[in-house]
Amino acid sequence: MLNPDDALIRLDAALAAARTAGADSADAMYVGDGATSVSVRLGKLEDIGRAEGEEIGIRVFIGQRSASVSSSDLTIAALREAADRAVAMARLAPEDIYAGLAPAHLLAAGPLADLDIHDSTEISAADLKERALAAEDAARAVAGVTNSEGGGASAGLVVTALATSTGFRGGKRSTSHGLSASVLAGTGSDMQRDYAWHSARYLADVEAADIIGRRAGERAVARLNPIKLASAAMPVLFDPRVSASLLGHLVGAITGSAIARGTSFLKDKLGQAILPATLSLIDDPLRPRGLRSRAFDGEGLAAQRTAIIDNGVLTNWLMDAASARQLGLMPTGHASRGTSGPPGAGPSNMHLAGGTAAPADLLAGIVQGIYVTELIGMGVNGLTGDYSRGASGFLIENGEITRPVAEITIAGNLIDMFKGLIAANDLSFRHASNAPTLRIDGMTVAGS
Repeated sequence: MLNPDDALIRLDAALAAARTAGADSADAMYVGDGATSVSVRLGKLEDIGRAEGEEIGIRVFIGQRSASVSSSDLTIAALREAADRAVAMARLAPEDIYAGLAPAHLLAAGPLADLDIHDSTEISAADLKERALAAEDAARAVAGVTNSEGGGASAGLVVTALATSTGFRGGKRSTSHGLSASVLAGTGSDMQRDYAWHSARYLADVEAADIIGRRAGERAVARLNPIKLASAAMPVLFDPRVSASLLGHLVGAITGSAIARGTSFLKDKLGQAILPATLSLIDDPLRPRGLRSRAFDGEGLAAQRTAIIDNGVLTNWLMDAASARQLGLMPTGHASRGTSGPPGAGPSNMHLAGGTAAPADLLAGIVQGIYVTELIGMGVNGLTGDYSRGASGFLIENGEITRPVAEITIAGNLIDMFKGLIAANDLSFRHASNAPTLRIDGMTVAGS
């Protein structure tokens, strides 16, 4: 695997080859990664794996025609061949009036921010095995746990670099560490499964194995003997482990490509309030040690902290250069991409800010409701905002979380759900997308 500086030298060669082949402009991206993963079950090693790979993608433009080619052979000769092939393909491609590199004056310049996303700590496969065993052991030690789906531990390194013919050059090295456990409680037809996991840039930031394991075991046991409910409208609370999924549905509806196609339920909502005035949706690519932190986006634009929704009001779409041109706007620094095609748009580290109520306050006054801890399926209509997903969790009775509930469906419309959102103050920065406990009143809960 190349380091960022050596990757940029190779990208410079790819761009030179593209220009020699006849490209008017081009960009090139390097991605190299390596990961070690270990899985155990019932106290024994089940699998150990090591995966490595690296690739360079070259995107060329001839007028308003473009093509992309990728190669895992990084020799200069192979890159020249890839550039020749990309240019030949571009000459045959249809014209796209929106195609092109990002505007040069928006490219990140000067020293790039150090986001502290590379951990130099080395961990062996043997140490990963011990961590996975410790997590599974802690889960199996919880009273009521009867079987295990296993424990897992992983460590990975990714190097990415981007160069454009308009002058941008940038690279980064990032690490990731993960630990998980999944176990079953009960027997026969009443067996219930649950899990816990945590990942972080730094090994030292990953939760202790006994904490992760115990949480997995306690969650599985808590789900035993679930009840079924009659269908009704009632308040629904989303546990933080699933609440961020609502943010994902929102973000999918405000990408530039969805707006340009007219396939978003939020296409007419720019500048309007779509959340309560107390809440803001923040995208922060510059958060130190964030799981999606980046100093530049997939087209070389400077990354910056953005209030996607500011005090309830939708402020902008998430746009790469092509979708911005289609909408007559400027790109927002949210381009994301791989090596084999053009960029799309998406967030980095995202969180919902502004919740002030204690989680117990969100429960107060609920005579009957649902506390959701797991969501199943993807029943969301991006055009209308209609939302319907399988769920499980716990019954709320008279302001208290009581009995486990399974085999239910929760439904509503995302526009109404977002407007009525009530957020707790228990936000923590645990994942790439984070939200606190959320309450939505009047959702349709379909049971038996």
